[in-house]
This record gives sequence, C-alpha cells and structure tokens, in this order.
Amino acid sequence: MSKVKNIVLVHGFWTDASCYSQIITTLLAEGYEAIAVQNPLTSLADDVAATRRALARINGKCILVGHSWGGMVITQAGNDERVCGLVYIAALAPDIGESMIDLMSPYGKPSPHFQEQDGLIWLSKQGVEQILADDLSAEQAALIYATQLPPSASLLSASSGSPAWINKPSWYIIANGDKAVSPDLQRKLSKRMGATTTVVESSHVPIISHAKEVLDVIREAAAHCSVSA
Repeated sequence: MSKVKNIVLVHGFWTDASCYSQIITTLLAEGYEAIAVQNPLTSLADDVAATRRALARINGKCILVGHSWGGMVITQAGNDERVCGLVYIAALAPDIGESMIDLMSPYGKPSPHFQEQDGLIWLSKQGVEQILADDLSAEQAALIYATQLPPSASLLSASSGSPAWINKPSWYIIANGDKAVSPDLQRKLSKRMGATTTVVESSHVPIISHAKEVLDVIREAAAHCSVSA
C-alpha cells in the first residue's frame, strides 16, 4: 500500500492559487506534495485543461480539491485516472449537462455586487466584504479585492460533462454561513454525491478562515485513498 501524498488544489472566482497559501504551507510541512492550479477562468474547458496539466506533473495518485467554481472543474478533471478522491469546498458539483446557473438560480438572484465589463465579472469591494469573505479581517478582504481574478461571464452557462463523483469517493465541506453559494444548495449537492460531509461555520472562503478544518478533510481523504489503493 502506497501513501497518497499528492494534493492538487483548484480555486474559484475572484481568487487565484494563492488563496490556498495556508493549506499549501501546512501540507508541504507534513510531507505532502501540493500543486495549486492557476485557472484562467476563461472557459470551463480552459480551466479543466489547466488542471489536467497540473495532474500530468505528478507521480502517482492524488486528491483533487476544488473550491467554489473549482468544483465545476474537478468534476470534469477528476475523471483522470490519477485522481483517487475529490474534495469539494463550498463548491459546485454538477451532474451531466448542468451549469452554474442551473444549480444556483433556484436559490436566489445574481448578486447586485457583480460588475460586468468587457465580458468579465468583477466583484465590488462591498461584495468581497459582505458576501464573499465576511469573516475575514479588513486587510484580508482588501487583498482579495485588490488581486481578484475576474471570470468570463460565459462560465455561468457552461454545461458539465460526465461527473467524476459518480465513480470516485468524495468529501464535501459545507460553509454554513456562506452568502455566495447557498448552504442549502451545498447540502443538496453533498447529499446527491453521497459525499462524506463536514460543516463549518464559515463564509464562502473556509480555505482561508477555517484552514485547519479544511486540512483535516484533505488528510482524511488522502488516508482513505491510501487504504483503498
């Protein structure tokens, strides 16, 4: 039995790979190999391709982690044979043919804090502070706003292909205070997947505000896949 030591991390809207800084630092100190994907956020196909390039760099099996929109990405990229487990963090987990709009529209209207320009969606400073990251410090929220990576508006209607979670073990972290992706939607998705579920009292960014709990779930997934390999 070989230990699963590779962790590949996929970010969502308005962030980049550095949002996993706390997670990566700890994983590396514990002997894991961690790679954080830089999503271009230009199309679902482009983001999946970026994740596949990261997967091609590793040796052996891995745990694939997706936050928010990153869940759409790992649902596709997770079909790669190197992926032995999926971790969703306040994330979208579509079935075949479903889009972000399909999943989210029953739970509310688009945020008034969206600022569309040239086909890209930016998030206002108030949107970061009040919707995305209301449990972070003012300094942390300001950093997210200043460095945000805006997604293409076309991502909202991009349809998913065959989902990896049907055939691979999944874990889901529900952010119970999330104002960006409804916690009720998160509960529905985690139940539909049959995921091992953890609930944290967090905003939409538990990867920053509740890094310890996120790390615990990643470790659990890696240990499970080591036993199952």
